[in-house]
Formats: sequence, structure tokens, C-alpha cells
Amino acid sequence: MDIGDWLDRSGIVYRSSADSKRQALSVAADAAAKLLKMKASDILDALMEREAQGSTGVGRGVAVPHARLAGLERMRAIVVRLEKPVAFEAVDDQPVDILFVLLAPEEAHTEHLRALDRVARLMRQRDIREHIRRARSPDALDAILSRESEASAA
Repeated sequence: MDIGDWLDRSGIVYRSSADSKRQALSVAADAAAKLLKMKASDILDALMEREAQGSTGVGRGVAVPHARLAGLERMRAIVVRLEKPVAFEAVDDQPVDILFVLLAPEEAHTEHLRALDRVARLMRQRDIREHIRRARSPDALDAILSRESEASAA
């Protein structure tokens, strides 16, 4: 299981602005809709439904929103780097500026859980979070995540 398999360059949203959790998730849903050729409203609804069960803000300025979607053929990821952190009801009560969104096929229960674990472990690494925050472009962000993905596969 490799982040590089889920994350497409067009799934990286760099320095986006949002004033709320819902707007941040909407930014992610819009990017996912373009990439996956799905309706943004369906993706946003699925993400918001999951958030209603409890915040996916894992702390240290990171959230890992996730949902399973009908019609999705494989695991996909969207990474959003916000210009300004937003309140996200995170476990540490800190605002969020990095969203690592995971979208899984409806029937991918085990794969979905493994992906969540993989991303959570990655985002716990302070140096990775700081590299993501200091990235100057979407390409730089992609290189950081690709390099980390390759390093973990070795």
C-alpha cells in the first residue's frame, strides 16, 4: 500500500483559502470531483457525514477526512494545504492547515483502514508536516509526498 498509488498530482491543492471546516472540505471535494469525474456535492456530503460522527482532526494542524464512495474503483487521496489554518474540532483543539483526504471504494473496508493508519503514521512525523508547510508549489508538495512514499516502500 503506497501513498503514490492513491495520490495524483492533480489531487494536490496548494495554498487554498477557507474560512471554515466545511469550506476546507468543499475545496477537497471540488478537487476530488475534477479528478474522479464525480459530483462535488456527493463527495462533500460523504465527507460531512463522516465528520458528523466525530472530527477527523488528528492534531498538530492535520486532519485526515475520509469517506467511502459508491462507484469509486480504487483508493484515492487529495491533499489540501490551506494558507491559513481553520478550526476543525481537532483532538488537540488546534486549527488545521493540512488536510489529507482519503476516498475509498464502498466495499474497501480493510484497505480503507490500512490507508488511514498509513496516513496517520506519516502525518505524525514532524519533519514531514514541516516540509509540507514550507513547500513553495504543488510540485514541491508532490515531490515531498512521493519521496516519503518511496522511502517507506523500501
